[in-house]
Amino acid sequence: MQTATEIAIKIPHCQRGIGDVILSPDSPKLIAGIKIASIAIWPDDRGYFLEVQRIGKGLAADFPKETTQISAAHNYPGIIKAFHFHKHQTDCWTPVTGMLQVVLADLRPDSATFGWKNTIYVGQLRPWQILIPPGIAHGYKVIGTAPSMLVYATDRFYNPADEGRIAHNDPDINYDWELQHK
Repeated sequence: MQTATEIAIKIPHCQRGIGDVILSPDSPKLIAGIKIASIAIWPDDRGYFLEVQRIGKGLAADFPKETTQISAAHNYPGIIKAFHFHKHQTDCWTPVTGMLQVVLADLRPDSATFGWKNTIYVGQLRPWQILIPPGIAHGYKVIGTAPSMLVYATDRFYNPADEGRIAHNDPDINYDWELQHK
């Protein structure tokens, strides 16, 4: 893994805050290239069933079978995992337990949404999948009192040379991780 400086990516200077809060998958405030889809949960008296990914279907339909990797991250309440970005890799995130405050920041200088920030609250109370293209810094905070599980598919195998890191408190992204509705 490398820093943004080592990868030679320019981080836009953003206004302090959380950016636009995305409340619907078709929001006009969504960063260009980000896609969101609701996922179905089938509960019954034994628990619930959630289909995480179907190869060749949904947001990750174009992921190649030969190089798609599926991983999971278990996270404790209150932790922040941010920020990282990819030069080539596309991610498809599916939060399966708990709740996440997902943060996206557009680092692509040629993008119409360069410098935009999005906040998306997802998980058990809002079962959405998020497709994150290359050049978008992304991270999350586990909110609430329960641990979370994030299952994610990538369109290529993990390659540390493709991944860049930015501190969660980077002064240019300027994200406000504090509780917003005090």
